[in-house]
Amino acid sequence: MTEKYPTSGLQLRTLVKPEGSLELSLVEVPTQAPGPDEVVVQIQAAPINPSDIGLLFGAADMSTAKASGTPERPVVTANIPERLMPAMAARLGQSLPAGNEAAGVVVAAGSSPAAQALLGKMVAVLGGEMYAQYRTIAVNQCLPLPQDATAAEGASCFVNPLTALGMTETMRREGHKALVHTVGASNLGQMLNRICIQDGIGLVNIVRKPEQAALLREQGATHICDSSSPTFIADLTTAIEQTGATLAFDAIGGGKLAGQILNCMEVAISRGAKEYNRYGSYVLKQVYVYGGLDLSPTEITRSFGMTWGIGGWLLFPFLQKIGEAEVAKLRARVASELKTTFASHYSHQISLAQALDVDVISAYAQRATGAKYLITLNQATQ
Repeated sequence: MTEKYPTSGLQLRTLVKPEGSLELSLVEVPTQAPGPDEVVVQIQAAPINPSDIGLLFGAADMSTAKASGTPERPVVTANIPERLMPAMAARLGQSLPAGNEAAGVVVAAGSSPAAQALLGKMVAVLGGEMYAQYRTIAVNQCLPLPQDATAAEGASCFVNPLTALGMTETMRREGHKALVHTVGASNLGQMLNRICIQDGIGLVNIVRKPEQAALLREQGATHICDSSSPTFIADLTTAIEQTGATLAFDAIGGGKLAGQILNCMEVAISRGAKEYNRYGSYVLKQVYVYGGLDLSPTEITRSFGMTWGIGGWLLFPFLQKIGEAEVAKLRARVASELKTTFASHYSHQISLAQALDVDVISAYAQRATGAKYLITLNQATQ
């Protein structure tokens, strides 16, 4: 360890109290000294992803949010409906840090050559607890960024890029040849579209508004289906037929969409069938739910035979499954295409304290397409 660094810094914490309330606050926490294979990163930028929002707010009704504290140390409280408190049982009384990923400068390093090599470098980091001024973390959880990259450009180079690459890798490993994605105009969806164009993969992009369809069309997307259109089901079936997509990744979760996709896949496959089969096609049709933008029940009206599946998909179990060597290949691609394929765009940049502003919370809690927030800390990231 060759550099000095502050012995403590602010960290955003989320706490579920037994009486049925959520508390968000900024807490002064000690900066842990790095071990031999660890570094201390001065965090400069951290995105707010849907998965981060899930941890931050838990089951709280954020429409009841109230502010207290000071401008420098704001505190936000919100009510948790009584019926939802059982789901929060494992969190009761625990003050939890949040933030899956970030980027910043290594200001101190352990004694190992790998750690020392990162000293003074701008790195992206993955490993939780990122809504903080300083984070001590293992070297293998750091990704050195290109010399001309800013923290804002590197802050989102793990979750969305690796999720998008994980989708195409899952497709290949499970024997599918094309994909359906239900939030095509999101930051992740735009990345997936660029990957599929570059890699020659058929992709069906589902969007919710005409302007989102126009955005993707400008970016070279071929198959775009607007769920607000009266011809959505027919359009989706045709797009699936043209691409041969038999795998879908659904970030919506609730409602009828997953079942509609499976039905459209079956109809598309049946159009080319030479004979009738009362059990439906023998081609596997698979939907993976990886998000919960709609928290209502998932409705499946089954008319797609017997060869189908619906299940959950998460990034971190997928990365563990494929192993370190394959993950390293994916990470190397992200680093090399950081400003192109894997570029992220933010609608707002806010401070750590502003992340606990009730009006700002109301905006980013909506998780709206095209409204991605970036928390900036310590240094300007423009």
